[in-house]
Amino acid sequence: MTDLSPIPFLDLKAQQARIKEDLKRRVDRVFEHCQFVLGPEVAELEQALAAFCGASHCVGVSSGTDALQIALMAEGIGSGDAVFLPAFTYTATAEVPLVLGATPVFVDVDPATFQIDLNHLQTRIDQVRAAGKLRPRAVIGVDLFGQPADWAGIARLAAAEGLYTLDDCAQSFGARLGDARLGVQADATATSFFPSKPLGAYGDGGALFTQSATRADLFRSLRTHGEGKTRYEVERTGMNGRLDTLQAAVLLAKLAVFDEELAIRERIARAYDRRLSNHVQIPARVPDSASAWAVYAILLESTAARTAMQDRLKSLGVPSAIYYPRALHHQPAYRDHHDGTVLPVSEDLATRIMALPIHPDLSDAQVERVCAAVVG
Repeated sequence: MTDLSPIPFLDLKAQQARIKEDLKRRVDRVFEHCQFVLGPEVAELEQALAAFCGASHCVGVSSGTDALQIALMAEGIGSGDAVFLPAFTYTATAEVPLVLGATPVFVDVDPATFQIDLNHLQTRIDQVRAAGKLRPRAVIGVDLFGQPADWAGIARLAAAEGLYTLDDCAQSFGARLGDARLGVQADATATSFFPSKPLGAYGDGGALFTQSATRADLFRSLRTHGEGKTRYEVERTGMNGRLDTLQAAVLLAKLAVFDEELAIRERIARAYDRRLSNHVQIPARVPDSASAWAVYAILLESTAARTAMQDRLKSLGVPSAIYYPRALHHQPAYRDHHDGTVLPVSEDLATRIMALPIHPDLSDAQVERVCAAVVG
């Protein structure tokens, strides 16, 4: 008999069962010492995360969005500044520059890897300089869906143009580029611990990574209302962006099994590749890299084909999702801030992309069900 029971797109309950003992021990300790804000687990986590990715400094913060905001605040980015970023990503990347008074300048992405297109980035920088209305200040590269952006290329271009580099690694903590994990490629790296991320908390959380002690000190000040060496010494305008101690405890328990889970995600991605490559366009790989596989995104021929595929999968108990149904420059919040440049790749991807479940608690039988449903 055909199994039509729903497959979870994300199974946090199964993961929790696997780490139950360590999770309970760590959370109970927080309730024992009652230091619920910036307690000892936060510092322990910061040290563990920095060691994991090879960064000199890690600063835990309240969310991935706040990590982006603190990183831009630390550089004094605001009114009149242009911040270059891909048009095909989550809204947080673009909303933070606007919150600070800067202008997001949308750049198209590579049609195979979905990462920021360096040739188009150079074109957009040249356009902004020629227009003379904004100062090019920063480029935010997004490691989309678990794969790294071309950080060597971004760094070369940014150095030539005098731009600050910020890595939006919200979806890709744990990924590798060459011999290094993400976290050390840009001037600063921001990540998210939203529950659906490969390393996710049980609420909001995030972190910043940098090789600069000066930047790390500034990040710590900004996350705590701009305080100086004492609590009531306010040196600058900051924000309330502290990482919750309970979330740090949860993340420490999850970090202990993170490498194992990354390996399982890779195994599932390869299984999808083998079964689906003759039927749909599977994800291209960024050269000399290892993905964290936050999302396994396939491309269908058209919007109609995607709708039909999603309907068939749903009838068979197989979930799917669309990341993202609209490029950022077409979103109502950003239309008035966009210069009208057509971004054909981002616009096309939004009409055809679809994500399949990929998480470390998918069984082999469930993976086969997903593949059979897609193949039809």
